[in-house]
Amino acid sequence: MVLFVSGRCDVIAFYSEWFKKRYEEGFVHVRNPFNPKLVSQINFSDVDLIMFCTKKPNNIVDYLDKIKQPILFHVTITPYKEDIEPGVTDKKEVIESVKKISKIIGKDNVFVRYDPIFISDKYNLEYHIKAFSKLCSELKGYVETFIISFMDEYKNVKTNKDILKYREITPLEFETMAKKFNEIASLNGIAVQTCAENLEEYGFKKGECLSKELAFKLTGKKEKKWSSRDCGCVQLVDIGVYNSCKNFCRYCYANYDEKEVNKNFSMHDVNSTFLIGNLKNDDIIKVRSK
Repeated sequence: MVLFVSGRCDVIAFYSEWFKKRYEEGFVHVRNPFNPKLVSQINFSDVDLIMFCTKKPNNIVDYLDKIKQPILFHVTITPYKEDIEPGVTDKKEVIESVKKISKIIGKDNVFVRYDPIFISDKYNLEYHIKAFSKLCSELKGYVETFIISFMDEYKNVKTNKDILKYREITPLEFETMAKKFNEIASLNGIAVQTCAENLEEYGFKKGECLSKELAFKLTGKKEKKWSSRDCGCVQLVDIGVYNSCKNFCRYCYANYDEKEVNKNFSMHDVNSTFLIGNLKNDDIIKVRSK
């Protein structure tokens, strides 16, 4: 089993102490987001690989030596300011954490996500090229692969349209960005791939966040394909909760109700087996082993 921490919420940024407690106690409970009465119990003894996805890896760096399973990191670093990412801390600190993680688990196991990309008058093509160049130069020798993707019109994106002020990216902008990003990355010994998006006609290489080959290299096991997604990734078991991330990124797919985020955050108990809330009498618990 590959444990995903997490695509639904930045667990490491806001709930790292909870994760450490769960790891030490050996199991975690996760509600089915579509049927909350159904609860999966995930025992860490059944976990082959832990994939962390975060914008603030700082809180887990000093704990990595206590984790017995192989570790993979996806760290998102974008060039946006507080108008777009109100809850994201100093990105210089994030970059320093990436360097530390790279030294601990190896640069081939740390992926930086320049994700998502959108174009506006403020965050225009020139802005992105300059920001991408600076980020590559700072992480030269610490990261082998950058993953990029482009913003989709999720519910939250449409709600924040007046803040994002995004516009459609033209074919010429795609081509220019691909050429410049590949050129810049290559000069710094870094490869660039998309996150499942097919933009090869513009010069972007299509890839997976976690391929079967990489999963096998890290675990020695043939992990099954993620059946609910047509992206090529192996199956990931997510322990996060939607509408619980305090980064409040205006483009986020996992947050779409800030009142609900604050409500859920207030229900977090660091000693609970659940990320949000606690066990209920009518919960149906089933151990998930794969």
